[in-house]
Amino acid sequence: MASRRLDRRPERKVTRTGAKPPVARHTARLGEPTVCRRCGAVFARQTWRASRTLSHAALARATWTTCPACRQVGEGIAYGRVVIRGAYAAEHEREIRRRIRNVAERAQFTQPERRVVSADRQGAAVLEVLTTSQKLAHRIVHELKKAFRGRARYAWSDRDGSLTATWERDR
Repeated sequence: MASRRLDRRPERKVTRTGAKPPVARHTARLGEPTVCRRCGAVFARQTWRASRTLSHAALARATWTTCPACRQVGEGIAYGRVVIRGAYAAEHEREIRRRIRNVAERAQFTQPERRVVSADRQGAAVLEVLTTSQKLAHRIVHELKKAFRGRARYAWSDRDGSLTATWERDR
């Protein structure tokens, strides 16, 4: 039986600063408030939020820039990959895409840095969705499994921390 102890090998340790995606790590310290010129998200209290409203005075002194999520989508950088396979997925693609869109919209409302980069068909029975974060990819597959049943598998990369999540269901 495998042990459930924490893996403490030196090569497995990740520091807090290493957990951020490179797009977020390479940005200069932002003044507050900062507003994204593409999506309208507001950076205040050290976080990006889509639901924050600013007063006219705060908006007048705000800095305008492009948020890390908009940069990731523009450059096509993805840290989450969802692979959807099976005959059921091919037959119910419209419902699956609608579910993915709903999950992504809900995530973007509370955490605007989690977005879908692309959702493309890869052959007859495979749909591939790229996301800006591992958590959104995990959440999409979890929701698909909850709504449509099927099997889910998750594989994290040690190299860059990305996640490949696979959901499949046959008939």
